[in-house]
Amino acid sequence: MVLKIGLTGGIGSGKSTACEIFSELDVPIIDADIVARKVVQAGMPALQLIKEEFGEDIITKDGLLDRKKVRDQIFTNEIDRKKLENILHPVIYERIVHETENIDSSYCIISIPLLLETEALDIIDRVLIIDVSEKLQLSRASVRDNASLNDIKRIIRTQMSRDNRLAAADDIINNEGDIENLRRQIHDLHEFYKSI
Repeated sequence: MVLKIGLTGGIGSGKSTACEIFSELDVPIIDADIVARKVVQAGMPALQLIKEEFGEDIITKDGLLDRKKVRDQIFTNEIDRKKLENILHPVIYERIVHETENIDSSYCIISIPLLLETEALDIIDRVLIIDVSEKLQLSRASVRDNASLNDIKRIIRTQMSRDNRLAAADDIINNEGDIENLRRQIHDLHEFYKSI
């Protein structure tokens, strides 16, 4: 059975870069964001449930989910965010579990941005946190997403606090340094995960 490592961290922490480095080591990566996009493609049952809950406005003329409208709505409305999560999370986690069943490797990385805020802990074996200071989160995310500091702070507030995230970790990567420092930490963890 494959060891399932749940990788998470706050916005701008470097989750994608960490996944790229694990991938270079031939570690299978399952990205919950990619799975989430698959389960809301045109004709998928989850998209129909979202349309029934939130109305036709949430769907584009092409029959696709209007991601910007959804994002704007759920970040300003806690009740709507919970409704969307209740529709999507079970479907996403079921798909992730199915994908892990076909992996022929000693371990895999499952990248889940809201791993600790959701029920996803049930489907993983270890929690790996990519950690950076809030100051670095703000500077990286504002450059990457071309977003305002207020928008990024609002996203950070919807995520688990840094202290609580670190307390829940089995393993921690400090991503305050350069790419080579990140690479070294990942290589060390790679050897550790293979050994267990």
